[in-house]
Parts: sequence; C-alpha cells; structure tokens
Amino acid sequence: MAVTKEISYEDLKALLGKSQDLLVVDVRTKEEVDKGCIPGSVHIPLDTVEAAFAMEPEEFKAKYGVTKPQLDNPELVFQCQMGRRGGLATAKAYDQGYVNARNYAGGYKEWSEKEGK
Repeated sequence: MAVTKEISYEDLKALLGKSQDLLVVDVRTKEEVDKGCIPGSVHIPLDTVEAAFAMEPEEFKAKYGVTKPQLDNPELVFQCQMGRRGGLATAKAYDQGYVNARNYAGGYKEWSEKEGK
C-alpha cells in the first residue's frame, strides 16, 4: 500500500483541533521558529531528526517535552518553511520505521499566509 507522504493545510488544521496523537515537528532553524510557528509544534532541527527519533522514549520526552511517537503513529507530521526540509525529515523518519510520517508541504510559509500571521 502506498504511503501518503504529504498532508494539506486543511487536513492539518482539522487534526490540530481534534487529534490527541498528532505530533507536528518543526525542522526549521531556531531563528526561523522564533519568528513564529504552528501552535503545538515541537522544534527538532533537521540535522537532529535522525538522532531524536533514535532516542529512548524517556530521553525523547525529557528533551522535547512530548511523548515519543510509536512507529505506527498515524499522525506524525514534519514541516519547515516551504516543504523541502520537511520532506527530507519525513524521509529520514520513514527510513527509521515511521511508516505513516507525512510532510506538510506548504510549510510555515503557507500556514502563516492562510492564518493571516
């Protein structure tokens, strides 16, 4: 079965309102995140994604303040500014066994435009 690698603004917005399992991972730089981010997202810079998702669950929670997602978590979303780095992070997570990982291809650029930020 093919894996849907991307999620739209509309689908992400709907999940943000109702899902307990959703984890949005912002892979941008700290400087970018400081200018604004998707509510509830967790900042894990792109160059640390592989190491972060290889951590033991306790270590992950201690470092990022959220529960490490299960490998089959259906609602693991990566995002960056415009989609490229989010795509790379999604591929890294997929390679580590996160088979449902998705990229919010519109990135924070689209999010901020649609949210009027």
